[in-house]
Amino acid sequence: MRSLWKGALSFGLVNIPVKLYVATEKKDVRFRYLHRECNTPIQYRKFCPTCNEEVAGEDIVLGYEYQKGRFVVLEEEDFSRLPLHTTRTIDILDFVDLNQVDPVFFDKSYYLEPVEGGEKAYTLLIRAMEATGKVAIAKIVIRTKEALAAVRSYRGVLVLETMFYPDEIRNPSELNHPENVKLHDNEMKMAINLIQNLATEFDGNRYQNEYRQALWELIQNKVAGKEIVEVRMAPETGKVVDLMEALKASVKLAQETRQRADPGVH
Repeated sequence: MRSLWKGALSFGLVNIPVKLYVATEKKDVRFRYLHRECNTPIQYRKFCPTCNEEVAGEDIVLGYEYQKGRFVVLEEEDFSRLPLHTTRTIDILDFVDLNQVDPVFFDKSYYLEPVEGGEKAYTLLIRAMEATGKVAIAKIVIRTKEALAAVRSYRGVLVLETMFYPDEIRNPSELNHPENVKLHDNEMKMAINLIQNLATEFDGNRYQNEYRQALWELIQNKVAGKEIVEVRMAPETGKVVDLMEALKASVKLAQETRQRADPGVH
């Protein structure tokens, strides 16, 4: 892996030299846009309609549209004057319980690797956070953008999760919230029973991207000139009329599925 950032993880008076690596990667099947007439890839040009010419990268600047059609231009030196003291330091601000941080705050994951000389302090921080059950809340600047972040232990290494700031999370109050919904005790008991029957330990290896696999097979078949086999779709379901009947059927199905997977379960 290629490091994206190099600096120090700082908490108290301790500075741990680290490198930052992207921890995840998208494995979506990528497509190109083609001209249907000749299958030529479509080009996307950086073009100025006023000057009627293509524009080179060095002639492009960033502009913020503060009024319709009116811009303020920002140059590289403008960004360099911003008070970003965390450009080479991950500053730990607080330690909190992980279950206090709602997953809606998390954005992207990065691995932190200790640089030579920082191994002991790096290991000490991991062990201390594991012993206390805490994660660190910190600030970091990646590519001129300051981000809030959570630092936690994961399989013996530190993982940094960039986070959204609270004002970046949309307020759900505008959504339609069901109110004055009456639930019967039997419905609640049945729903809890269903959840308990489906409850298990999380294992990411149990989940596969079936759509991506089917799409990849379709592409391979087209490359090989083979006949395409239709994917069997799940039957369409209508509106649930009887909630209790649906819950009972779901509980029964969950129990049968679990017993097939583990005959010792009753």
